[in-house]
Amino acid sequence: MEKTLSKVFGLRAVIEAIQSGKTVEKAFVQKGLSGNLYSEFNKLAKEKNIAISFVPVEKLDRLSKNQNHQGIVVQISPIEYYEAEILIDEICSNKEKPLFLILDHLTDVRNYGSIIRTAECTGVDAIIVPKSGSASLNADAIKTSAGAAFKVPICKVNHIKDAVFLMQSYDVQVVAATEKTEDTIYDVNFNTASAIIMGAEDRGVNPSVLKVVNNKAKLPLLGEIGSLNVSVACGAFLYEVVRQRTK
Repeated sequence: MEKTLSKVFGLRAVIEAIQSGKTVEKAFVQKGLSGNLYSEFNKLAKEKNIAISFVPVEKLDRLSKNQNHQGIVVQISPIEYYEAEILIDEICSNKEKPLFLILDHLTDVRNYGSIIRTAECTGVDAIIVPKSGSASLNADAIKTSAGAAFKVPICKVNHIKDAVFLMQSYDVQVVAATEKTEDTIYDVNFNTASAIIMGAEDRGVNPSVLKVVNNKAKLPLLGEIGSLNVSVACGAFLYEVVRQRTK
């Protein structure tokens, strides 16, 4: 059965959805909203690390199809996110050479969906994303993933470095895809437990994250254009892992 992103609107309805355990992918809030119910929502949003976008009322009218949204519309995730610590422990305890993918604040939903699809095709065991500041798993991302979003476990963490340190505690080598290195992907041994970090479209992997990874690697570029689309680059990295592990 195909699962789609659903919307909840109206302050009380949104608060009840959050309190009932629904996973909010993103919240759209009218600029200048105030009052007791809004304060209650705002407190819950901070506790749950819900990403909020402040938008004009016209956008909320479109999202709610001109129904009484009371200044707020939220997107409810069609999937249940996994707890990173529990899932990674389970995978590393049962698999000799797991493969993880960490996405450092990607913003384009189609890139997100495309990467999830490639991850499923290349045997990635889990995808880790930040709780805020990155692309939502919305309808476009789900469609682009061709259903892979319902097959690959996805975890959310407060900070990308949390995921890096967690991986390293299980002796998983963490490899950052970055041009800020002389090593190419062909210099890295992926025939071991590995996690690959792909950075945001505009700035790549965060410099603070680069300081704590085990390895850095780049793709050789032979043309005049200085970079690849992140989903294409991710595919090249993942299939180099497949090549090394299946030869």
